Amino acid sequence: MKEIKNGLIVSCQALENEPLHSSFIMSKMALAAQQSGAVGIRANSVVDIQAIQETVNLPIIGIIKNVYSDSPVFITPTLKEVREVCATGVEIVAMDATLRSRPNNESLAQIIKTIREEYPKTLLMADCSSVEDMQNAEKLGFDFIGTTLYGYTEETKGKNIADDYFKFLKQALNTLKTPVIVEGKIDTPKKARISLELGGYAVVVGGAITRPQEITKRFVDELNE
Repeated sequence: MKEIKNGLIVSCQALENEPLHSSFIMSKMALAAQQSGAVGIRANSVVDIQAIQETVNLPIIGIIKNVYSDSPVFITPTLKEVREVCATGVEIVAMDATLRSRPNNESLAQIIKTIREEYPKTLLMADCSSVEDMQNAEKLGFDFIGTTLYGYTEETKGKNIADDYFKFLKQALNTLKTPVIVEGKIDTPKKARISLELGGYAVVVGGAITRPQEITKRFVDELNE
């Protein structure tokens, strides 16, 4: 998808416990992002995706977050959620592609095989946490690989993200042939620019743009130091 290359994708998401949880509000967030030059949107849930599709004409990375008791994987975790996102007609579907066991012991390889048969035109993005995840995702034939889960899994928690993130990104870019979408921990324009200068295909920014509670907390914390 050349439309998103070297551009900013804005993640417009609000979970049920957040003040902005509303498909209407997320659609307006997406519109604001489009008006400011974003080249794509990342959205969670069928209703949010559909509201955004009715509001903007940007490519969408679609996901469904769903928690299962038998697995820590929750980003488009099973074939059921992948099918639901594909059915919306989004250009890209993202899913957890870590090496962790999936809900219901489903196989990531089998999910990919099934979706390629049912939705051959839909592009697939692997949300990864490590270079090992990424290498496996590349073997499975994902169209894009994301750094989305670096720092969010048990294996990567506790790392000094500020120091390690770009080191991790460089290693990934030097290892993979598949386009890498940089996502996660990108909370300043400078970090976004560096991500593309290093060779990222595109960059996704979420909380630093679309979560006012996180933005407010950063200001409050600075004032209270």
